[in-house]
Amino acid sequence: MQFDFNRNHFELFGLTPGFALDLTVLEQAYRALQSQVHPDKFTHLSPAEQRVSMQWSTRVNEAYQALKSPFNRALYLLQLQGIDALAERNTAMPGDFLMQQMEWREDMQAAREAADVAALQVIEAELTDAAQHLRAGLARQLDEQHDYPGAAQSVRKLKFMDKLVVEIHDTYEALET
Repeated sequence: MQFDFNRNHFELFGLTPGFALDLTVLEQAYRALQSQVHPDKFTHLSPAEQRVSMQWSTRVNEAYQALKSPFNRALYLLQLQGIDALAERNTAMPGDFLMQQMEWREDMQAAREAADVAALQVIEAELTDAAQHLRAGLARQLDEQHDYPGAAQSVRKLKFMDKLVVEIHDTYEALET
């Protein structure tokens, strides 16, 4: 078994690096590659060769998980450019987004205290719509404009919005009990 551990995730699957990605093609490449490296195919080989197979299978799974999620794919593309978008030193956000964050948080708190599921649904829809627009912009930033600092900021915004949606879902569950 001869594989190159130095290839990036896109190269591993024979894909062109980019945020816009055909998930069906990724899935097909993943299945084809996993069928070549799966440890079950190497049970008759030496323990060393079985370990290499396990390492490859793990690497293929990690690469697939990184690329199938838009958020993780953006993080990985930025990482390829030497940017850690979620580093603790990368916390600056534009004032208008900070104000929007505060509004969403206040609205969520009020809806939570009032046990107002309809209000939570409105906030969730607003967050989902904003995140969708942000992901579309992220595709342009990464694939067309190569604006990596701007993309890193978009990723940080998405992380915040995703966290708020999780909090809303937690609130739904709490209100049901």
